[in-house]
Amino acid sequence: MASTGRGIWAIDIGNNSLKALHLRTGGAKLEVVGFDHIEHGKILSGASGISDKEKSELIAASLHRFVEQNQVGNDEVMISVAGQMSFARFIKLPPVEPKKIPQMVQFEAGQQIPFDINEVEWDYQVMAKPDSPDVEVGIFAIKNEIISGVLEYFARENLKVVGVQMAPMALYNFANYERGEGPDDKSAIIVLDMGAENTDLVISTRTNVWQRSIPLGGNAFTRAVAEAFKLDFEKAERLKRTAPMSKYARQIFQSMKPVFSDLAAEIQRSLGFYSTSNREVKFQKVIALGGGMKMQGLTKFLQQTIQLTIVRPDSFDQLELGKEVSAAKFHENVADFGTVYGLAVQGLGKAKIESNLLPRKIARTMAWGRKSSYFTAAAGILLVISLMAMGRAMVDRSNYVSKQSIRDETSSILSMAQDAKSKLDGENQKVTTYDSSIEKQLGIFKYRDIVAKLYTLIIKCMPNSQNTAAQKTLYAAFDNGDSEAVKTMPRAMRKQLFVTRASIRYAENISGEGFGETATTTAQSAYSGGGMGGGMGGMGMPGMGMPGMGMPGMGMPGMGGPGMGGGGGYSQAPAAASGPSEPGFVVVIEGYSPYKNVNELLDPPGVANAKERWGVVTRLLNLNTIEPNCAFKLFNKAKPQDFKLEFGEVDLGKPMPVGIGIEQDRTIGQGNKQVKQKVLVDPMTREVINKVAKVNDAGVEIRDKFGRAIYETNDNWFRISAKFAWDKEGKGVAQNQGGQQ
Repeated sequence: MASTGRGIWAIDIGNNSLKALHLRTGGAKLEVVGFDHIEHGKILSGASGISDKEKSELIAASLHRFVEQNQVGNDEVMISVAGQMSFARFIKLPPVEPKKIPQMVQFEAGQQIPFDINEVEWDYQVMAKPDSPDVEVGIFAIKNEIISGVLEYFARENLKVVGVQMAPMALYNFANYERGEGPDDKSAIIVLDMGAENTDLVISTRTNVWQRSIPLGGNAFTRAVAEAFKLDFEKAERLKRTAPMSKYARQIFQSMKPVFSDLAAEIQRSLGFYSTSNREVKFQKVIALGGGMKMQGLTKFLQQTIQLTIVRPDSFDQLELGKEVSAAKFHENVADFGTVYGLAVQGLGKAKIESNLLPRKIARTMAWGRKSSYFTAAAGILLVISLMAMGRAMVDRSNYVSKQSIRDETSSILSMAQDAKSKLDGENQKVTTYDSSIEKQLGIFKYRDIVAKLYTLIIKCMPNSQNTAAQKTLYAAFDNGDSEAVKTMPRAMRKQLFVTRASIRYAENISGEGFGETATTTAQSAYSGGGMGGGMGGMGMPGMGMPGMGMPGMGMPGMGGPGMGGGGGYSQAPAAASGPSEPGFVVVIEGYSPYKNVNELLDPPGVANAKERWGVVTRLLNLNTIEPNCAFKLFNKAKPQDFKLEFGEVDLGKPMPVGIGIEQDRTIGQGNKQVKQKVLVDPMTREVINKVAKVNDAGVEIRDKFGRAIYETNDNWFRISAKFAWDKEGKGVAQNQGGQQ
């Protein structure tokens, strides 16, 4: 039976086509009452010579064709924006009262969004777990100029856009709604949606989401075919689509094999990273969506590579088709409708993530528009009452009593006007109070860039092509991801520091602050699988050899308590106050180094003013040489309660900082004498980095004449715990002189 509930259109405009889905409520399931799939005249990316003007015309033509083919009328519309065009960041807040969350999120938005807060539209979503006191918040943003350009297409066609959502979050809403009352947070569904230029990877649990945009899409396969067969992009695209029927099928698929491998490697890399942070979560299945996933052999190759079940849906469990909908045509396009499914679910008020990037001015206009019917009814009633009053006045016009009542009414109105004027004067007197409150709120952002400046200074103190010019070729190879070039230099000679954790916390009096607890790991808790060092999608720290490192939350003056450090959490170990009371930051940096003498990179003795021999700590002592009139100063290096430098061998059997390397089982020996040895390897070069026992070809440990196992030492871990005094007035602070303290 067809439902008669509220309906909504969801539209997703990609580089290849426009996808639209019309859903409405009413029955046990949502009902599909319409859909459309319109390919653009040309692919909007990948082809050479296509201008921005031509792209705009192609999009406008596809949208106009959609309006002509479908009876949209006054139906509301939800639209999507690509993940790579928008910004998403998930942060954890400490346990606080719900009424304080908006204020904390506003501060965090200013810290996390990498643009001027006035140049973006942003929203947030609280991802609360019933059994956890912590609060996770997703912050989403898009630049004003981008969303204005997108909305312009819909304004030309008079479409009533009521919501804008990021495509990855729409995919999460799709997966979360489609799974129904499924498994709990320990079971995850992976959604892969391949577009023309990018593939959205979304990991969905009942109450949590993790997403990454992989810069490989259908056009990458087309470019591989074009290069192999010396064809232009359009011809290569046609050849790719007809590959299964071509007599050159084997050569075509052979040319695309490197892209197959690169895509599988990126997916494994992402899943491995997610698993290191969510060890209790098990992957249930992979849902493959998007036009790129229609390529023959791709899902089979990925399934064999990542060892997970991959399905391409041909129907949706939580949807039912209306009588007027062609079932055959709908099932043919199901794999392209994941994003619009999630958009429609949100538009109907049934989504987990309800953030909306629609500009607030337009959203308010839409809200008033929904109330127009009430205003019309009120105006009608008012008109009837007015006519009745007018008729009564005309009937009683000749009556003196009626004239007296009119005079009385006039007097009453004048009295009401005078009363209203008095109230207005009272409201105007409140302006000063409001101005003061506004100034107080704006004060939150006064020091928003201080932590970023301290991070930048610490980065500049690390080994890099400027500080260690003799190895600039090594740093260039590492920045380019060229692992083979990196390995041309013996590992023990590489002057690199890999940072696995960096924490900055503000304190009003750093002399009385401790460094807090530090997380350690052993063989039972080390990272394993295909993960990566550093934080996926975080802010990288150049020169430290990390693929990327997430910037943790941090305390700031005026926020009423300690901030959010990375890894070590909030636990603070109080220290006895020493020296003058002054504000500053407590910093903990952890990681590891392949260099044979790690202290030479950290705090070498006797270097004096020989800058080319300075280590990280030496440079931190001389911040004015990096930034004149620096507002920060390393605090009391000579006192253990204010500065600690720790390092040791990377050894699976001993405690060390978390996040070092990737744990793997290495097979050694030959024939039936093969044995497995558990090791930690470098995430990039796959070299062994921990202390291991030497073995012969038979897999037997080599021992010395006293019967003791002979070990081979590789990398060393380090931990720098320091405090930095901060001059709030920006006049600079007196620095330590010389290379040593």
